[in-house]
Amino acid sequence: MDWFLSDETASVVPLLAAFDAAAREGHITHAADRLGVPQSSVSRRIKSLEQALGVPLFQQMGRGVTLTTAGHELHQRTEAAIRELDDAITTVRSNADPDGGVVRFGFPLTLGPVSVPSLLAEFHRSAPRIRLHLVQSHGEALAQMVREGRLDLAVMIPPPADLPVTVLGSQRLLLHVANTHRLAHRERVDLDELTDEHFIASPRTYHVRKELERHCADAGFDPYIAFEISEFETIRALVARGLGIALLPRSETAVSGLTTVRVTGIDDRAIGLAIGTRHPSPAVHRLRTYITARSARLRDPGDDE
Repeated sequence: MDWFLSDETASVVPLLAAFDAAAREGHITHAADRLGVPQSSVSRRIKSLEQALGVPLFQQMGRGVTLTTAGHELHQRTEAAIRELDDAITTVRSNADPDGGVVRFGFPLTLGPVSVPSLLAEFHRSAPRIRLHLVQSHGEALAQMVREGRLDLAVMIPPPADLPVTVLGSQRLLLHVANTHRLAHRERVDLDELTDEHFIASPRTYHVRKELERHCADAGFDPYIAFEISEFETIRALVARGLGIALLPRSETAVSGLTTVRVTGIDDRAIGLAIGTRHPSPAVHRLRTYITARSARLRDPGDDE
């Protein structure tokens, strides 16, 4: 027997993109920005969907929105289908123009200033018609965006175990201290020497922060976090001013007033390139191949020491 869409399904399919964006963003304005349409259009589409289904899908929560019980059930049942549809359309369009297309690419905060931008600049010169939508964030946020289909490719440190990953290199965590610090002259330190120190650290959701807490716990103490901030370069600037110490990857740019010291017992972290689409478009495949072939460019500068 032939299968056809019901009238109800045919009427709501065009509205699901607005629903999905609002469900993921938790905010109508942010959903409109993501879709590139006016806020009023998103609101109308959601209202039309609610009228077609006969149930409210969102409720107001502060300045944003949250899903109702019916909204949660609809989102759980449709989000995978929407990702598949988006993947199919992107692939078909890209196959029609293998030298063009869009790649949604993410990379970590620790590789922002030099290595990744230089790679992307060279890639753009070799493939000028491929457009890159870039996201820079911490590792867990990037991994979630890859899982949800919001990114096609992402460099992550360390890469998650549940995604297809190509290992590109490694990155070392080093103790950062001011030049005037008591440990600045040392070539290596043990973690148990840092029990009384004040740390400057990234938020708890960041892998670097988790690594700090894990290694300190193994050494028998909880690090005292005097300052918490998401920007790594600001952490280094605070360290250089003698406000604390930090466990971070080496900066890609010179930082005056700062010294890095190796820490005993801390292994290097893998740098991985994760792919989120099961059927990558030619543009995604091209960028993935380009980065993989030049993986030495992402090597930790301290590996030669």
